[in-house]
Amino acid sequence: MSWNPGSWRHRPAAQLPAYPDPAALGRVEARLGASAPLVCVADILHLQAQLAHVSSGRAFLLQGGDCAESFAEFGSDKVRMTFNLLLLMGALLRARSGREIVHLARIAGQFAKPRSSDTETADGVTLPSYRGDAVNAPAFDVASRTPDPRRLLDAHRQAQVTIELLKAYAAAAYADLPTIRRAVGDDEAGRPVAMFTSHEALLLNYEQALTRFDEVSERWWAMSGHMIWLGDRTRQLDGAHVEYASGVANPVGLKCGPSLGADEMLRLIDRLDPDNKPGRLVLIGRFGAAHVRRHLPALMRATRREGRTAIWSIDPMHGNTRSLRGYKTRLLPDIVAETAAFVEVAEAENVHAGGIHLEMTGADVTECLGGSLPMSEADLPRRYLTHCDPRLNQTQALDIAAEVAGLIGRRTLITSDAA
Repeated sequence: MSWNPGSWRHRPAAQLPAYPDPAALGRVEARLGASAPLVCVADILHLQAQLAHVSSGRAFLLQGGDCAESFAEFGSDKVRMTFNLLLLMGALLRARSGREIVHLARIAGQFAKPRSSDTETADGVTLPSYRGDAVNAPAFDVASRTPDPRRLLDAHRQAQVTIELLKAYAAAAYADLPTIRRAVGDDEAGRPVAMFTSHEALLLNYEQALTRFDEVSERWWAMSGHMIWLGDRTRQLDGAHVEYASGVANPVGLKCGPSLGADEMLRLIDRLDPDNKPGRLVLIGRFGAAHVRRHLPALMRATRREGRTAIWSIDPMHGNTRSLRGYKTRLLPDIVAETAAFVEVAEAENVHAGGIHLEMTGADVTECLGGSLPMSEADLPRRYLTHCDPRLNQTQALDIAAEVAGLIGRRTLITSDAA
């Protein structure tokens, strides 16, 4: 069967919410299908060209933002904090590593999260798990936890406003760039910075409704964001999410966890990037500091051996989650250790260490421990605001950027097109 935006419906689909009213979902899909696209093909092609520079070893990908966007916490100040943090981190990386930086935010679409269980039980009551604001609400009651397709419309409206704000901030930031770069020791003249958007393509009803055919390129495009990615729980070779991602022309990310073997990874690459096009595919490792050296070398070796142009990036967050005092948290020493191992393995395998993928916020949260501002376990509840996973605060994110800049700045620039 040839690909079309709805061909995923004929495949087994993991992690999709069970909507109680299919007719209501259909009405929402129709409204989204008639709405304006959130991004344009020209900007997606711009990102793809920048990612091609990463693929060839001439640039570094900085991807970061909230674990899951919130309706209640949304506002222009929050968008600006994320924008400014990525801009400052990018300037720091550029100044200390000498690499050009591609800025890719987890924003304007990151409204849903996969869950390890479909349900949650508290005090003898079992309800559907909270799956992000595009699906249901975090409050533990029947009305809040029932999946509501109208939330997809709210997510779309917020994404529209977010993208408009990012465009405005990017235009205004050009005048601020010299000051930002001087603050991190970079005296080179500033150039305009493009801020691209990305999210996990988890809710396929939403993604299909925002997929458009472009007559000029004669390709289908996911117009929900510039880049989409598939998570470790939705990368089944015969599954709905891989089927959808295989047919859109956007850059696509693929999370690679400890359960992924080299043979399966190569089959996924063949599905998602059959033309081996630079800038098309980003492989995002998420192993954990204790496991990265055991699993990553074989995967990198396979992509190098097969001459694949896919970018290798590291997500040092998801494999390093632990529980302290009843709170999920992450420790900066673990995050740094996995990132350092990623860079060292890449050098040993003659592969370009192409990027980093972080869950972070510009807000003063106390969800992760470690960094230049000392925090203890007792500080966790002080400003623990996330409804999903723990995020780096601004100081911690800049600490990680400084560590990464040192790691990649000391490495030999690899310019092979088989990165």
